[in-house]
Amino acid sequence: MPAPRNFLGVDRSVTGRAWVSRLGDDRLALAIAQREGLPEIVARVLAGRGVLPEDCAAYLAPSLKSLMPDPRVLIDMEKAALRVARAIIDDEKVAVFGDYDVDGATSSALLYRFFRAAGRELRVYIPDRIREGYGPNAPALLKLKQDGIDLVVTVDCGTMAHKALGLAADAGLPSVVIDHHQAEPALPPAYALVNPNRLDDDSGLGQLAAVGVAFLFIVAINRALREAGYYAGRDEPDLMQWLDLVALGTVCDVVPLTGLNRAFVAQGLRVMGRRRNIGMAALADVARMNGAPSTYHLGFLLGPRVNAGGRVGRSDLGARLLVTEDEEEARHLAEELNVMNAERQSIEAQVLEEALAQVEAKLSASRANALPPLILAQAQGWHPGVIGIVASRLKDKYDRPSMVLAFDARGEGKGSGRSIQGVDLGRAVTAALEAGLIVNGGGHAMAAGVTLNESKLEAFEEFLTKRLEDAVAAASEAKALRLDGALSARGATRDLYDLIQQAGPYGAGNAEPRFAVPSVRVVKADIVGRAHVRCILTGEDGGRLKAIAFRAAETPLGQALMDRGSGLLHVAGRLTADDWQGKRDVQLTLEDAVPTRDATP
Repeated sequence: MPAPRNFLGVDRSVTGRAWVSRLGDDRLALAIAQREGLPEIVARVLAGRGVLPEDCAAYLAPSLKSLMPDPRVLIDMEKAALRVARAIIDDEKVAVFGDYDVDGATSSALLYRFFRAAGRELRVYIPDRIREGYGPNAPALLKLKQDGIDLVVTVDCGTMAHKALGLAADAGLPSVVIDHHQAEPALPPAYALVNPNRLDDDSGLGQLAAVGVAFLFIVAINRALREAGYYAGRDEPDLMQWLDLVALGTVCDVVPLTGLNRAFVAQGLRVMGRRRNIGMAALADVARMNGAPSTYHLGFLLGPRVNAGGRVGRSDLGARLLVTEDEEEARHLAEELNVMNAERQSIEAQVLEEALAQVEAKLSASRANALPPLILAQAQGWHPGVIGIVASRLKDKYDRPSMVLAFDARGEGKGSGRSIQGVDLGRAVTAALEAGLIVNGGGHAMAAGVTLNESKLEAFEEFLTKRLEDAVAAASEAKALRLDGALSARGATRDLYDLIQQAGPYGAGNAEPRFAVPSVRVVKADIVGRAHVRCILTGEDGGRLKAIAFRAAETPLGQALMDRGSGLLHVAGRLTADDWQGKRDVQLTLEDAVPTRDATP
């Protein structure tokens, strides 16, 4: 395919990016449109993602039937499934130990619902973020053993829990690990460890979230139970009914929405639309979710609320909400999580303000003319529950991998990091662990967590900076805003938005289509909410288009929109649904802009 072409002559926008066409060859889009009878704009979106004409039908209707692998391609899967199936048959006492984030909560809820459908109880244990930290810990596991638990299944954690799982095994509590985080060569002493990111696993499923691995796990357990004759005289569970949980965890863990993940989310959104999960429906109501469920709703409305309990409240609330069958309990838990989410936002805003001030002071004091490869902020007393979100905000602002650390009075720090496309932060953190610079840590390409002593902070920062330097430089060189086409203000309609949704669902690894709207004038602009810039655009064709730039008030983009004297602008962004109060409309979520005088003729 030819190299991407410059778009609208924009070599440098207000955010410092060139604009390029995602589509290198118009002939591919034409071939797709003719073969499939699709509108040109949908064909351009597909072609821009490398979809060939002969693959379009399967891409537009991703099915689990065609994309689901045999779960046994994962190392240890059969061993793990047979062990848990035996526990179900023999009515052993089993506990699931899950992470406190959305991926962990949905994975835990998925196993709980499967056990209940199979006629067995499953104890759910979610550790407290502040007291216990991430992953299995020996006191909790030993307490589960004392309580009579015969087998523990960890989900979204466990791959690095060498000491805790070893002590549990010594005490007679075997473990099955279901995880997706990057691993070291040495694995903990679990009975079975299922993780597509094990170094010896060649399943090719490393893009799955933990909840995706957990779904393959219950498929394997279900088959083992069927083959053992367990379902003789009882109904076999319908596993597809829980794909809404798989979709929620997959979107919120920001794994690539390609291949099997895309099928999970596409099917899961349909299941979610039926509102059969009472807890999820209650959460959608308190979040004022309008319209059919979308990846936006999962990532920005439901996910943060499920997470809120683990961040600033009780860590088990999200999982409890997702498993309840009591409507009154669901309503109460949803409202409680909604309040906690507002509290989280307030704490986050304060920590973000302090982190930004610290980073700006460091940049001002530095003699370097360019941003460093790593943005790091740290302080004693910051709330550990919000540092991951603050790291994400820093990453968005500076376009650099970012790490935020919260230290306690004893000098022990918890850190959370977020990365940019093309820079594997999880592997860098694993290398820091192997180098003895941190007490614990791990993650995946786009996110990682660490525990370290304050005495090692400087060495840790130097190590990560050096480790990430080349990858960040390469990512910066490749930085560009890739656009799927150009629209007029009048042409940006709800009907068009509905058309391009045919090529969804969109998310990480399958970016929402971005469009340029050339030569528009800002006729109204104001600041709303948490520094968002809301505006009305009018085009040369007389069309008017609502637009918003999130958290942009203090950025060059926000300043360009608020400057009424800037004249005509080319703007770029994503069309989003606007279904407020039942009205089906559309708005442009702005990502970039450039005064027309700055575009190359």
